[in-house]
Parts: sequence; structure tokens; C-alpha cells
Amino acid sequence: MRDNRAAHWRQRRVAGGLGAGRGDGDQPLLARPRRAVARPPRFFTVHLGFEAADPAVARELAVAYAEALGLLRPELALGAAALSPADAWHRAERLFCGATGPDGERCADVAGHPGFHHAPGPGGLGWGDGD
Repeated sequence: MRDNRAAHWRQRRVAGGLGAGRGDGDQPLLARPRRAVARPPRFFTVHLGFEAADPAVARELAVAYAEALGLLRPELALGAAALSPADAWHRAERLFCGATGPDGERCADVAGHPGFHHAPGPGGLGWGDGD
């Protein structure tokens, strides 16, 4: 095997040899793939470490940090916020309820909250087991 470089570079060399980029106006026999549209945005996760005396205090701090970041950066998906011990990411617990309402809205309250659900924002629609 003489050429052990990545297939991308082999294809690029072949495309160049078959007429890609010569400026003669003809389409080459082999060209680099072209994407018709831009890639859709993807979700990423940031893990922030902090110290707390016990899990209950850690949960309160994590909710406070998530809500504060949500005020500063509204594009953050707070419904996906989770808390886990630093050495056990597989034991992550949701911070916010996220229950889906009748019109597709999601509950923005803390996970395990008492009472019924409400949509985000002042005067948000309420649903569920309430008064």
C-alpha cells in the first residue's frame, strides 16, 4: 500500500488530475462533494464544577446557576440542565420539571415541585393537579 493518507486527500488529488479547477468551464468527472445547505445547529453540553456541602445544597446552587445563565443567555436550553456528582456523570438528575402542557408548552419549575404546572413567563398557562 503506497498511499496511506486519508481518502479525502486521495480524492482531492484525483479530482485535480481529472480536470477539477482547470478553468475550462467543463464539469470534472470527479469532484469534491458539495453540500446544498449549511449543517443544522447541534446541541452541546457544558459541565461546570462547583463544591457543595451535600446533594440538596448542590441542587439549589445548580438551579440558581442555570437560572442566572438563562437570564444572561436566553438561547440556553434550561430544560436540559442536569446535576450529577463530579465523578459520576451517568447519575445525572434533571434540574427542571419539563412536563409538557396541553398546548405544547413545558413546565419551567424545579423538578419535583409541589402543585400544578405553569408555562414559562409571567402569567404562563397553568395545567395539571392544581387548586
